[in-house]
Amino acid sequence: MKEIMCLFTLAVLTAGCSMPSKNVLLQEWETPFETPPFDQIQNEDFKPAFLEAMATEKAQVQAIANNPEAPTFANTIEAMEQSGESLDRAGRVFSCLNGANTNEQLQAISKEMAPLQAQHNDDIKLNEALFARIETIYKQRDRLGLTAEQHTLLENTYLNFVRSGAALNDDDKETLRGINEELSKLYVQFRQNHLQQTNAIGLVIDKEADLAGLPDDVIQAAAELAKERSMPGKWVFTTQRPSFTPFLIYSERRPLREIVFKAYINRGNNDDEHDNKKLISRIAALRVERANLLGYKTHADYVLERNMAKTPDKVYTFLNDLWTPALKRAQQEIEDMQAIVDREGGDFKLQAWDWWHYAEKVKKEKYALDDAMLRPYFKMENVRQGAFDVAQKLYGIRFVERDDIQVYHPDVEVFEVLEADGTHIGVFYSDYFPRNGKRSGAWSSTLRSQSNIAGQFITPLVFNVGNFAKPTADKPSLMSMDEVETLFHELGHALNSLFADTVYSGSRRVPRDFVELPSQIMENWANDPAVLKRYALHYETGEPIPRELIDKLQRSRHFNQGFATVEYLAASFLDMDWHVLTDASERDAAAFEEASLRKIGLMDEIESRYQSTNFGHIFSSGGYASGYYSYIWAAVLDADAFQAFKETDLFNKELAAAFRKHVLSKGSNDTMAQYIKFRGAEPKVDALLERRGLK
Repeated sequence: MKEIMCLFTLAVLTAGCSMPSKNVLLQEWETPFETPPFDQIQNEDFKPAFLEAMATEKAQVQAIANNPEAPTFANTIEAMEQSGESLDRAGRVFSCLNGANTNEQLQAISKEMAPLQAQHNDDIKLNEALFARIETIYKQRDRLGLTAEQHTLLENTYLNFVRSGAALNDDDKETLRGINEELSKLYVQFRQNHLQQTNAIGLVIDKEADLAGLPDDVIQAAAELAKERSMPGKWVFTTQRPSFTPFLIYSERRPLREIVFKAYINRGNNDDEHDNKKLISRIAALRVERANLLGYKTHADYVLERNMAKTPDKVYTFLNDLWTPALKRAQQEIEDMQAIVDREGGDFKLQAWDWWHYAEKVKKEKYALDDAMLRPYFKMENVRQGAFDVAQKLYGIRFVERDDIQVYHPDVEVFEVLEADGTHIGVFYSDYFPRNGKRSGAWSSTLRSQSNIAGQFITPLVFNVGNFAKPTADKPSLMSMDEVETLFHELGHALNSLFADTVYSGSRRVPRDFVELPSQIMENWANDPAVLKRYALHYETGEPIPRELIDKLQRSRHFNQGFATVEYLAASFLDMDWHVLTDASERDAAAFEEASLRKIGLMDEIESRYQSTNFGHIFSSGGYASGYYSYIWAAVLDADAFQAFKETDLFNKELAAAFRKHVLSKGSNDTMAQYIKFRGAEPKVDALLERRGLK
């Protein structure tokens, strides 16, 4: 029987692949660790690769569905797990490039392929013969002697098919296909609009007097950006964070701060060809229609069913419990800033575009600390090494730079990751500077996931992307404390991928409101005084950050936490409100957002962290829709988890090993049980409230 099974698996995996493909994306890569040969991959390779790979996977799936043998875990679930490898590989490379280094040709391919891929996915998930086999195995699951991981994979596979419409009647399946196809197109359009708006120029300065208050490095960066935009002799500021944030902090020209701020918050809301208002209204309506079709009251009910939170009511209760103390803290911060405005003779009430500027003055006044004091100690390369050192001290791993692995842009650097004994773990790519072809924000993803099917251990290829301050002609990349924490954060996600140790990658499904724990816990070490002394080195002298500055950082740890929490929670409420709608009518997006934020009592001085028209987390894909709350949900977990280290030793290797084993390396559909194995009890919110100064 084992020999027959091996022959069947071989037939499934080779179905549709009678001759080796000439397309580089579908060939075996003779590169170090089989990393993508980016110098050989051309834009025009992607479409034929996708079409060929989809045909191959379709043949593989049909072979599984039509197998005359009785359905078993091996010939159905495991065979499904092994199918579609070429499509997955080409898709990951494309996704990486389209997010971090896109161009018009890649965007056109994305727009063309999105509906075809949606149709392809539906062809698999709505295949009646295939689902019948999966359902048969699922009903027998307790009698099959499966391992815990096999049981998890089976459950994930079955529920994925059910939640994708496999149990619907034929008419409803056709309706679902139409919804999925339309959503795929809308997501692509939102992403492309968002990229255009983020790269747009927010302000052009042609008078030197209007640079008042700006540090020299900010002025130089704006001058270099102006040259790139064919405006030599001027100064350009875009709505990318490394450009607009320093302007809002330092500029003494209040009317210009207002222009830059409004350019940022109005991305996607300018009634032009890149406007997103109708797109998001349609996306929200289609999500309601799909949820109802699948038997759910709302899209949020559909999503949260498989998250730790489980229900919309529980999410709202959680957010409301934090909202009241956060508002109170933010109101105190407003009073502190208004006092400075009044003392300086400013005849105005503080507005949202004033916050960064006057918050910085409060920090300087209360803590004798400002961003300009810290940046010289946060050279990007040193910060990255500091994050690597934390991972080494916790887990014994090493990051070794490699110059023989190809990259997709000169900004990208590559490291091999090794265990203490030299065993290869995976490959890590870092890509940290903004450019026109890169979407905003920071993220972590993989070019290949870890797996170990049939004893063939596949190691992961992981990349981190950011948009940190670029080097200038005479200065390296100097980061803000917020950017430092972001770098540590994304490395935490990378460690989660690098430490994967499962047989099936499909068994590593992690609920959205748990996935930020591995990343957010790393931020805690970024601020630790002992860690700071190691990586915060002055870019000119190499001297470590003075104890005096570290003490000021520690004393200011609650600074601006009311603002940070309120703007984040406002976006979380907005996300939930868009996804607890029960009817599929299309709303006026601007009016809906205004009503949502008015309902929770958001003050005029603070804008939501994202506006609906630029809320990429929830409208550029289905990723964080009904799940933006997960960052602060996971913050409760990470504050509690880090407390375990604080109670013993920040580099307690036994604790780190337990965290790696129970949280980072394995998948589980009961993540709270996994957390309890590490911590010994469920988390409490107290550590988070204390850390943010909200108690």
